[in-house]
Amino acid sequence: MIVNSSLFIQLIVFLLLGGFTMKFVWPPIMKALDERAKKIADGLAAADKAKDDLARAEKRAVDELRKARESAGDVRATAERNASQLIEDAHAEANRIVVKAREDARAEAGVAVEQVKQSLRDQLAQLAVVGAEKILRREINPQVHADLLANLKQELQ
Repeated sequence: MIVNSSLFIQLIVFLLLGGFTMKFVWPPIMKALDERAKKIADGLAAADKAKDDLARAEKRAVDELRKARESAGDVRATAERNASQLIEDAHAEANRIVVKAREDARAEAGVAVEQVKQSLRDQLAQLAVVGAEKILRREINPQVHADLLANLKQELQ
């Protein structure tokens, strides 16, 4: 019976220890394990969310980069069109200036030619009078002289 009573006492101690453990030790351990499991689950959820956020951010970055490239292409095309238009405008303005300069030069040349012709007519009239005076060796009446010059100018024109 000694073994039986020892076994019985051990069974009672075991049950008391089990009850004490179930009542006072087990709940805090379970609570700590539950909290730990919750933290791990929250951490995994946060990691998944962060991974999803990263994927979305990468997608947004790729989209923004694509948009920036398209925008840069549009800006470049617009700049090229503007540059081409400016070059064409400059060529047109240069051509207009050249044409105007030619017309002005022609007009000035026409005026200069007319002035030279008039000057030559006047000189020719004077030479004719001087020559006629020398031939005739007489003085011509100023009124007659003026009439002769006017007639000569009319004939030369």
